[in-house]
Amino acid sequence: MEAVEKAVGDLKEGKLIIYPTETVYGIGADVFNEAAAKKVFIAKNRPFDMPLSVAVSDLEMMRTIAEVTPVAEKLAKAFLPGPLTIIIKKKSDVPDIVTSMSDKVGVRIPDHPVAREIARRFGPIITTSANKHSKPDAVTAQEAARDLSEYTKTCLDSGPCSLGKPSTIVWINGDEIEIVRQGAITRNQIREALDVEL
Repeated sequence: MEAVEKAVGDLKEGKLIIYPTETVYGIGADVFNEAAAKKVFIAKNRPFDMPLSVAVSDLEMMRTIAEVTPVAEKLAKAFLPGPLTIIIKKKSDVPDIVTSMSDKVGVRIPDHPVAREIARRFGPIITTSANKHSKPDAVTAQEAARDLSEYTKTCLDSGPCSLGKPSTIVWINGDEIEIVRQGAITRNQIREALDVEL
């Protein structure tokens, strides 16, 4: 896909891209490029103390940036690719600016062929909704571009997002599991997948 190649080229140059996922449109950057990560915060007008999540193409890539515990792996196998972000301990080479100085990182595998192909060809990418901070999420490329076009040259348009609501965020801290944000996947679905009380 020519558009994907263009997006990958932009990422390699430290630029930002707008790309589709099944939840909402995302703004992406090279996870390991601190200057690019800073651009994401600036583009979104997002407070630097609000960590960014990371999109990967598969479980193997997830292991390169985070410590995938047995519980995290069970959740990943149950719901990923899909609208679930799992917060787990990051690997040391993930820049602190991405995680707002935290030793944890939120990771997910988007259920969208374009998003996964970009990650497969490039590697882990920052993923956060392509909108100004506190504004409504962008479910079309046009909405995303309206907010962020001055910061991005590449906007991949795959039509409206199939879900149109954010991912569910789950924090795994040892044996403790906390639902940080209720999104497309419900508490009951997570409880059933793990066979635990939440």
